[in-house]
Amino acid sequence: MKLLLDTHILLWWLGDDKKLSENGRQFIQNPDNDIFVSHVSLWEIQIKTMAGKLNADLETIIQQLPDNNFQQLAIHSNHILTLAKLPSHHQDPFDRMLISQALSEPLHLITHDKNVSHYSESIILV
Repeated sequence: MKLLLDTHILLWWLGDDKKLSENGRQFIQNPDNDIFVSHVSLWEIQIKTMAGKLNADLETIIQQLPDNNFQQLAIHSNHILTLAKLPSHHQDPFDRMLISQALSEPLHLITHDKNVSHYSESIILV
């Protein structure tokens, strides 16, 4: 299965945070799954760090991606075009772009955000 991690899921995984459910951990640990981290998440982390809303070191996070067998997903024009077609269930621009990427690729987006799960059955709520 091809999985895209929501930003908070990525941070919880890298920080071994107990907020990440056992179900979520099993998806990420499963060697049969391909795990993607979007540049949208990296952008979100940097913006929130600069605004003082998050204490994170983006350079360290990026260095940890290959160690966890996570692949980076760039933003492509088809992701932006899909974004325009999304209903307005959720207004967070970062989440909306992650949803758009997941639908475009296609990937299963792993999230803990119930509002995000309204977009597609391919979104996995953990």
